[in-house]
Amino acid sequence: MTFPYQNPGSTTFTPEIWDSALLTEFDPLLVWCSRLVCNNKYEGDIKQRGDIVHINSLLRPTVGDYRLPEGMTSQRPETVDQVLEISEAKYLQVLVENAEALQSAGGLKSPINQQMIRAMARDADTFMGNVIAKGATALPDIKAGAANAPQALFSAILDMMLALDGNDVPDGRYVVVSPRVKRHLIEHPAIANAGAYGEGGVTTNGVVARLAGFTVLSTTAMPKGVDIVAGHPEFSTFASQFQGFRLGQSEKYRANYIDTLHLFGSKILRFPGLDTKKADNTFDESKPTKGIVKAAVEWAA
Repeated sequence: MTFPYQNPGSTTFTPEIWDSALLTEFDPLLVWCSRLVCNNKYEGDIKQRGDIVHINSLLRPTVGDYRLPEGMTSQRPETVDQVLEISEAKYLQVLVENAEALQSAGGLKSPINQQMIRAMARDADTFMGNVIAKGATALPDIKAGAANAPQALFSAILDMMLALDGNDVPDGRYVVVSPRVKRHLIEHPAIANAGAYGEGGVTTNGVVARLAGFTVLSTTAMPKGVDIVAGHPEFSTFASQFQGFRLGQSEKYRANYIDTLHLFGSKILRFPGLDTKKADNTFDESKPTKGIVKAAVEWAA
């Protein structure tokens, strides 16, 4: 198909190539939106802001006593439908003289495009971090000084482990820390000697180390007033869709534009037995989830 653009070289631009390249560059920059911290288990199509997708939670069956002659009573699987609204629509647009030449040269790796991708990733991560922190259960503040910071921070993570253990949160947990917490935490032998620290590629998705059942991550996109968040990906969903790259003729310049639209939204998930279910079979979302915990650090002068 031929397009009436001013630049003949743009007629063979292939959006799918850029779609693939964008995800390759975008995904490793994520922390809060990564699959280490949240899930993407939703049903429905995302086409525009305001769309609704659905998340089904399976109700835990009741264990019965087996006695004769009563035998057993079958239970039908029950689910609770939770809805997630696509609330955000953000775009990425670049202006080019020759789209085909830029594509052949790996245009998304150019410095300006890399910064634009970083900005989009930062925006999505900040959004998701705020949602997760808002829905988390607050634990007491951590007091850390120059002398005890590594141990105090490590002990706080162990306390978070205990809190999640008490709520039967499964393995595969994460803990996200601020850069300042990371700076002191890696002085603790348990972190410094953790197998992942120092591995090639360890900085992908902000991973610092893996220990005590946690993947430890760090990001500068920490919610205000929060220094450590721990939880499990099953307790938050990030629904995201890039709407593909378009190529068009600029109205102002003798050049083409290439753009894409990022639609996304998020939700803290609720589960029977952990969260309060209302009479209409929905959950009370005004209360924090027990599957995610958070804490702030009081730094001594």
